[in-house]
Amino acid sequence: MENVRPFPHPQADHDGLNTRAPHDVEAEAMVLCAVMHSADAYRACAELLDRTDIYLPAHRLIWDTVAGLVAAGTPPHPALIRAEIERQGRLHEVQGGQLIYRLGAEMLPPASAPHFADQVAEKARERRYDEHANALKAAISRGATGDELNTLVADFTQAEQLREATGHGPAHLVSTLLDWGTFFATDFGDIQLLPGRLMAPGQQITVVGDGKAGKSLFTQEWMWRAATGQSFLGDKPQAPLRILYLDAENGQEQVQERFLSFGAGPRHMGELRYASFPPVRPLDTAGGGADLLALVKATTAELVVIDTVSRFISGPENDADTWLSLYRHTLLPLKRDRIGSIRLDHRGKDSERGARGSSAKTQDVDHVWELSALGGGTLSLKRTHTRTGIGPDGFNLVRQARRDGDNWAHGGTRHIVMEWEQENAGLAATPGTVEHLVTVLDRAGVPNDAGNRAVRQKLADLQVSARNERIAEAVKLRKARSDSPGIDVSPKAFPSVPQPTFPGNVSRNTPGTEETAGQTFPGTLGETRGTPPVPHVPPSKRGNGEGTQQPQTSLCTVCNTPIAPDWAARGYATHIGCDPTTGTPAA
Repeated sequence: MENVRPFPHPQADHDGLNTRAPHDVEAEAMVLCAVMHSADAYRACAELLDRTDIYLPAHRLIWDTVAGLVAAGTPPHPALIRAEIERQGRLHEVQGGQLIYRLGAEMLPPASAPHFADQVAEKARERRYDEHANALKAAISRGATGDELNTLVADFTQAEQLREATGHGPAHLVSTLLDWGTFFATDFGDIQLLPGRLMAPGQQITVVGDGKAGKSLFTQEWMWRAATGQSFLGDKPQAPLRILYLDAENGQEQVQERFLSFGAGPRHMGELRYASFPPVRPLDTAGGGADLLALVKATTAELVVIDTVSRFISGPENDADTWLSLYRHTLLPLKRDRIGSIRLDHRGKDSERGARGSSAKTQDVDHVWELSALGGGTLSLKRTHTRTGIGPDGFNLVRQARRDGDNWAHGGTRHIVMEWEQENAGLAATPGTVEHLVTVLDRAGVPNDAGNRAVRQKLADLQVSARNERIAEAVKLRKARSDSPGIDVSPKAFPSVPQPTFPGNVSRNTPGTEETAGQTFPGTLGETRGTPPVPHVPPSKRGNGEGTQQPQTSLCTVCNTPIAPDWAARGYATHIGCDPTTGTPAA
């Protein structure tokens, strides 16, 4: 018989591809037997199943109807399920309701339901792989390139991993529905901020700063103190916070040096988990989001740090889609689960515009904090964007560090809130110092935002001599004070309250640090050309010995030998014998 058309095989289409998708009708029926009578059974199965795991459309309609009843707080029952499907005009999809009654006639114990749900999930997994294999075969048959095939494989793999990391079923969707009673009973104005008062639990923030401003150093100390239940920036201690720190910026030798200088050690790291150059895929992809969520799940982290965010993305920084993808694949799942995040980022060429790259960076975060090094170990931490307005808007900080020979002293490095009157009372009485210039200008009523020219003229009127670089530093310091909203540096704002110490710290009367070439603070290498250095902290009257150095004797700019202290105090930069023609004080 040659003049006939062969009947197609039931398990193959005209291209020879498998058309019989793997599924288990009996296991699906047993799951529905349980969930139609028990909300607990539904919740247990929803942890294992996605609605798309159910193969038969009629079974999927019953599952969705049960999900709606459970979400509304109504205990499921076959009669209610039938009524709801009839209300939707879809009763014909379940055999006029006969399928509901047939499946609901038998009550399966809720404890047995997950066993059958596992079978359904496994068949669904086989079905997805089968569909993927068919898609590859179809692509090959139409002449797809190797790159196109690689893309198909990569997309499928990422989708599977994201599925495993984020859970199944509509349970995660139902959980987003607000319980109005609980919602309006919550006092959001009484939120307990995390140590340091820079963010609240579950919030997402960005810390932006210039290269070598010390963003990592600041954040590492902050996270170590939060993970060990210590205070930070004068805040009261809280319970240790479970933290996951992802670092693709700093070498392990730097990280060790820094934590030792904070006072940390192998038995004093608390709840901090540190991933050094983790092999996660880019976080602006589904695979990268799945990798991070798996790490978060393994560490039960409450807060995630990404240092630096540009090292963890694959798309261009100037492309808004890169940051939208980062939010969709990584930050949104974190925020949904009330897991906070901190992203470290570099400032762009135009410092007034904040972080480099697309403006979309700031659209999804709750706060943007900008860290600036002002010189002399002083820092400005200013909040430039905020979604909630909760917490302070700025800090003036002092970065203190102390050396012990060739190494940074254990427990000798910290960031503290500047207490202007206490920190500078000693130097304020020494003519020519930056602190003295600031004190003179404050007493003269010069505005904090006054520029170099106005300040130089005012000092000339007051017959106060100083070097140009010190005048510039004083101007920069005073401007930083005015740029930090809510920061009052008057003596009344800072009563004499001792700063708390931490384990491994030294006496506050320890001698100051010695200057070391090529390195300013732990793990911070010498600056490259064009980058302002971060000098040591000036000596303090309180004499805590952390990050201070003794005043150096002024040297003659001509013969390079010491000048008499009283002569230098009057502002002269040379011996009268070295420059007898002018005899003028240093500019």
